[in-house]
Amino acid sequence: MNELEAVIAEVKKVVNGKDREIVISLLTILTNGNILIEDIPGVGKTTMALAFSRAMGLSCGRVQFTPDTMPSDITGFVVYDKESGKMRYKKGAVFCNLFLADELNRTSSRTQAALLEAMEERQVTVEGRTYPLEKPFTVIATQNPAGASGTQLLPDSQVDRFTVRISMGYPDNAAELKMLLNRCAGNPLDDVKCIVTRERLLEMQQQVKSVFMHDSIAAYIVELISKTRNSRLIRRGASPRATLSLAEMARASAFYGGRDYVTPRDIENVFVSTVNHRIFLNAEAASQRKSVYDVLSDILHSTKQPRI
Repeated sequence: MNELEAVIAEVKKVVNGKDREIVISLLTILTNGNILIEDIPGVGKTTMALAFSRAMGLSCGRVQFTPDTMPSDITGFVVYDKESGKMRYKKGAVFCNLFLADELNRTSSRTQAALLEAMEERQVTVEGRTYPLEKPFTVIATQNPAGASGTQLLPDSQVDRFTVRISMGYPDNAAELKMLLNRCAGNPLDDVKCIVTRERLLEMQQQVKSVFMHDSIAAYIVELISKTRNSRLIRRGASPRATLSLAEMARASAFYGGRDYVTPRDIENVFVSTVNHRIFLNAEAASQRKSVYDVLSDILHSTKQPRI
């Protein structure tokens, strides 16, 4: 069992029956990306984030977002220091390796926007001064489904900054039974061991960037994204940021598979998770009862894969 498989095994101690979601989350962390988990409360979103922080030796910051959460709770603020007679910067919760934004869509738009710079540029600006965040840095945000009590939609610009969007869903009976039995003897989070250090994760992130991608594979990615913009069922297609994210996730998939080059299968593994939150279906798709998953799967399977 290699390091990454061992990390997966540790997370599975506390999250049962969600193997694909765990792998996609790990790949996103390897790209230094951000994860959006959308689902109803109580299905293990927060638990999975905490398990990853422990299995990978990452400092974890957490904010439970509410309507009165302030931007300064996230980014920090400047306060007068009586002893020195100077203004002093006090860091916010975002200064960590893995920031858990719990129920992000329950807070105000202003507070949501406080995360934008951190997610994209790995820094925050307070009172005109810029402060770099720790490396590595990943945001794992959870949100309740649109229309749930006390929620409001995240702005499109923020949603697009998430590398992937996944949904946990209800566990099957076997997974739920295993979860129940695991908790009879205590909290299984206490048994999660650190497998990968922060320094080793930084090293692996650099290795992911060096994974080779042939020109034909890059063209395949561009063609897939282009089809989301030209589909008669999609009102708005994926952005160029989606193209970059898909390439990064494909490299991470290859690295996870023990290869130093990307294959079409790597793109197939991550395409839907990377693009599903970046497109908007139109009325024709609704009339045909097509979901985002259906439309993206059709695009994926109707596009000829390159031969390498």
